[in-house]
Amino acid sequence: MENIVLITGATSGIGEACAHAFAAKGWHVIITGRRQYLLTQLQQLLIAKYNILCHVLCFDVQHKDAVFEGITSLPVEWQNVTLLINNAGLALGRDSFDTATLNDWETMIDTNVKGLLYVSRAVLPLFTSKNRGHIINIGSVAGKEVYDKGNVYCATKHAVDAISKAQRIELLPYNIKVTCVHPGAVQTQFSNVRFKGDNIVADSVYQGYTPLQAIDIASVILYAASLPPHVCINDMVVTCTAQGNATTIYKS
Repeated sequence: MENIVLITGATSGIGEACAHAFAAKGWHVIITGRRQYLLTQLQQLLIAKYNILCHVLCFDVQHKDAVFEGITSLPVEWQNVTLLINNAGLALGRDSFDTATLNDWETMIDTNVKGLLYVSRAVLPLFTSKNRGHIINIGSVAGKEVYDKGNVYCATKHAVDAISKAQRIELLPYNIKVTCVHPGAVQTQFSNVRFKGDNIVADSVYQGYTPLQAIDIASVILYAASLPPHVCINDMVVTCTAQGNATTIYKS
């Protein structure tokens, strides 16, 4: 099979939108996530709607052994992965440094940084053996600027930015592209997770302006993945028109 994309965190938000966007263009899709029933539902939908093939890997990117076991268990016909979208990530809490929950810090670090490293390293042999591939990491405007009460979340996304730059340099001998996409405010379940189910607060984040939608970021990712082999977008910051930077949103 040609044109196989592996997407982490595919059961919702940007990851799910990417699965639809790429399947609609005829790509075969490997979807990963923590919830088997959601993965199965998405798999069935993608196959029926787009007439493509879809393979499911159920694991939490925080768990190194599960990541490597899942990816090394890919059937031979699914090992021709040409694109990895490191989408799995989250923010937990919006708390001052002195009052933030340590468990929240650890979960963000384990998911946003270590999880991205584990998946990248596990997939890499599938790229280096063919001397081609493309890694697209999902960063954030929080990886460009630090904002109040963003502390460790911002730190993890700064790490994604740095890791992407290192990958771009060090994987050049293998003809591997590396792109980091940094979304601004995207209306997904991101804020519901960050505010731990407080939907009123989560909804208020997106009031008074038109935020990005998951499909907007998926479209950008699809564009970056569809360029000629000699063209690589290294770094891209994407915001809605109402957002000027990580901290400035004009609300009418």
